[in-house]
Amino acid sequence: MEINLPDVVAEVTAAFERYETALVSNDVEVLDTLFWNSPHTLRYGASENLYGYDAIREFRAGRSPQGLARRVLRTAITTYGTDFATTNIEFQRDGSDRIGRQSQTWMRTPQGWRVVSAHVSLMT
Repeated sequence: MEINLPDVVAEVTAAFERYETALVSNDVEVLDTLFWNSPHTLRYGASENLYGYDAIREFRAGRSPQGLARRVLRTAITTYGTDFATTNIEFQRDGSDRIGRQSQTWMRTPQGWRVVSAHVSLMT
């Protein structure tokens, strides 16, 4: 298995950047598209545990669009072969001193790159 094939890194980076733009602008349609539509998908948020695509979609639909702006402080993207990747960032929300962390596992599907697992946490 080859790690960080340049073309695969470019694909995952583009998908991740699309996700980040959709997140801070609360583009729920794009966010829903970028998560794998499966009961196996999960997202652990800062204050919620979501199991399955439907639960993640419902959370996004009901989430306030306020306070989503953030600055990415550090990004680490690693690809494993041609169909699997991880993205990890450290971020800081506007107006907060706390550092947040987000990790995502991405998988290539017939529809394109999709998040299959995500975790968001804030450091104290």
